[in-house]
Amino acid sequence: MRSSPTGCAARGGTTTSGEWFLGSRALPWWAVGLSLFATNMDNSEFVSATGTIASEGLHFLSAHTFGGLIGVTIATFVIVPAIYRAGLYTNSEYLEHRFGPGTRVLGALIQIQYRTSVLGLMIWAVHLTLVGVGGLRPELSWALIVSLVVLSGVYTAVGGLRAVVATDVLQSALVMAGGLAVCVAVWRTVGGWDAMVAQLESLGTTAEGLAPGLAAADLTHVGAFRGRDGTTSPVVIFIAWILISSGWWTVSHTSTQRMMGARSLWDMKMAGVLGAGVSLVILLFTDTLGLFGRAQFPDFVRPDEMYPHLISTYLGIGAKGLVVAGVVSAAVSTFDSMGSSMSAVFTRDIYARFISRDRDDAHYLRVGRLATVAILVLGFAYLPLILRAPTMLAAFRSVTSVFVTPLLIVYLVGAVTRTNRRVGMAGLATGGLYGVVGFVDREVIDVSWLPSWLTGQWEAFVWAVAFTAAGCALAALHPRWRRTTGTVASGGDASPPGDAPPTDAGDWLAQSSGELGPIRLHPFRERVPLLASPALYTGVLLAISAWLVFGVFW
Repeated sequence: MRSSPTGCAARGGTTTSGEWFLGSRALPWWAVGLSLFATNMDNSEFVSATGTIASEGLHFLSAHTFGGLIGVTIATFVIVPAIYRAGLYTNSEYLEHRFGPGTRVLGALIQIQYRTSVLGLMIWAVHLTLVGVGGLRPELSWALIVSLVVLSGVYTAVGGLRAVVATDVLQSALVMAGGLAVCVAVWRTVGGWDAMVAQLESLGTTAEGLAPGLAAADLTHVGAFRGRDGTTSPVVIFIAWILISSGWWTVSHTSTQRMMGARSLWDMKMAGVLGAGVSLVILLFTDTLGLFGRAQFPDFVRPDEMYPHLISTYLGIGAKGLVVAGVVSAAVSTFDSMGSSMSAVFTRDIYARFISRDRDDAHYLRVGRLATVAILVLGFAYLPLILRAPTMLAAFRSVTSVFVTPLLIVYLVGAVTRTNRRVGMAGLATGGLYGVVGFVDREVIDVSWLPSWLTGQWEAFVWAVAFTAAGCALAALHPRWRRTTGTVASGGDASPPGDAPPTDAGDWLAQSSGELGPIRLHPFRERVPLLASPALYTGVLLAISAWLVFGVFW
């Protein structure tokens, strides 16, 4: 009899690594999809989106429409199925399977740095909301946040992925209710969309804190923003958001771990459609809060505090309680997601592979549970960096292009080509080197010594792709390396021959991969019905996104 997503809670915890890390690959599409949504919709998303749109406009909508859908399509149709079929637990483990141990270590370290920095954003967003909306004293707010981190770490350490997904399903309802409550209250008070647009038009260019060259009415257009220096093409910004969102869905094991816990490849794809689709609907409404906030408070100069300010201004006591409950739920959802996924990365890709090999399953379970708490605590280390940045989202954008985008390209190359195993390290080396040089030029030195078209915050994403691809191409064409030694693991439903997991990786890694059981293509008796096709719904959502971005808001 197949276990339910909440079965582990009834049994008092998990007993094997297959259960703890991947829920024994028995999770249905709706549970995985809602978990993806709950993880995607943390409070930092609300806070950062509202503040960014209030000062820069609706260009952020590109990330929540095309970016999310293209990212989830790449993940669920191409990259994650390759990992799923290979019987692997983490996307970094796939890097060794495809390109060798060096790329596995780099991939794991990049992920831990990437996701714990996002955890720091979440912690700061929760603090702003608890103080600004809940009226808590700062010290009480921090005590509550620490308690939430500890609580999340404990139940994630006990229950593993099944406990995380089961909790996320419940939390997603509170997150949706809280976000929509804010939107409805603000829209009704202001008088709707037309009234908000009229207020923005009346402001002209007099509002404080707008990006250079923007009038307040321009905030309602995706293509109006041209970067903080006013020289960046809107097309480059659009492409950058697609790369940022695609990195979240593929490089981050926080999302790929959920997909790999699905009971079949069909469930995985449908879960991605559900998670991205629900996120699109909710974020479409919440993104407009930045516009309403700018119309009502034209001289508001603290972008990251706009969302809590709107809640405090327009909601009554009961509604505020609902929103705070949603904030707490979103926080717990993010904390457990980060702890579960990053502890899996540390335990399998670093500890078991290179530090302590050939121990029993119980030992690695204990390490994974301890690593969960340590990962969550690490998020607090990023608070000083976040506090120095002008906005939360600006800090996030600036670091993402350094290593995350190159890693995304390496995953794609590994999944869709048969090129040699040296290509992965070559791509990470060239892309990462460019990323570090660009970050130092952009963020560290006082006077930039390279042109903005080469190292600018938005342009950096396009160049990161170019430099990574160039490194991959050079390695692929090298006369001594051209012999095909890699494997292909395409996103189709046929299972390709491919390499076996590394034989020198340690007995526990190989044995735990054997726990996952056979691969299921779909849960239907014969073929997938047309109306149950994930590709159909993905196409519909992409068409809606095109209409919104280019037809309504561009």
